[in-house]
Amino acid sequence: MHSVRFTAETSSNGVVERDFTVGEVPGVLWSPASGLDHAPLVLMGHGGGLHKKTPGLLARAHDTVTTWGFTVVAIDAPGHGDRPRTAEDEQARADLQQALAAGDTERFESVSVRYVTSLAERAVPEWQATLDALQRLPEIGTEAPIGYGGGMSLGTAIGIPLTAVEPRITAAIFGGGFFVHQALIEAAKRITVPIQFLLPLDEEYVDRQSVLALFDAFASKDRTLLANPGTHRAMRWVGVDREFLARHLARAGASPA
Repeated sequence: MHSVRFTAETSSNGVVERDFTVGEVPGVLWSPASGLDHAPLVLMGHGGGLHKKTPGLLARAHDTVTTWGFTVVAIDAPGHGDRPRTAEDEQARADLQQALAAGDTERFESVSVRYVTSLAERAVPEWQATLDALQRLPEIGTEAPIGYGGGMSLGTAIGIPLTAVEPRITAAIFGGGFFVHQALIEAAKRITVPIQFLLPLDEEYVDRQSVLALFDAFASKDRTLLANPGTHRAMRWVGVDREFLARHLARAGASPA
């Protein structure tokens, strides 16, 4: 059982940022400079090839902290950010680049699904170990409601199987930008918590109908699909329910700050 080991701390604009490790997994925790203990905790995932402090994630984290008084946590996915790449990671990246260069979309999808499935299998227990460690901190504890704050592509490809097996997550935001496969469909069937799903309509490689089939598979009674033109890399979202997590996490046991 690993504990949180804090390695650095900075503060700006009312947000405290603390780098940490849980075992070999590096992460970052953002919290209000002055706030209540046991505030809701939001997990945020990053996209493929990115890291826990990529600008978009950083902006979402700061907004969540300053607007709602919540705590936000992100960790680097296996082979991403500050983590070393295994031989599998290097081979998958090389295969993806070769498939794209050759215009072989079938191989690109096959390699992507295989690699992302492997990343999720490794990342889900790491997220659970991180949650275990964070809940032993007095300012978080087991009282803090937990939500998944999403992230496009890899952030959701990991977030769906995580939410399917993690009963501590009480609401989740997911987004497109990845290939749908049967294991994700089966995971979605086990998710009953409220979800909001953000669908980019103009992905270059991902079939829109497959993402709609994934959305249909969720067992959640409270689920919302929001579709906007563009890709997950270049998107200006209009109509997002920005109070979604605040509303559901408040119901789960805490009021927004």
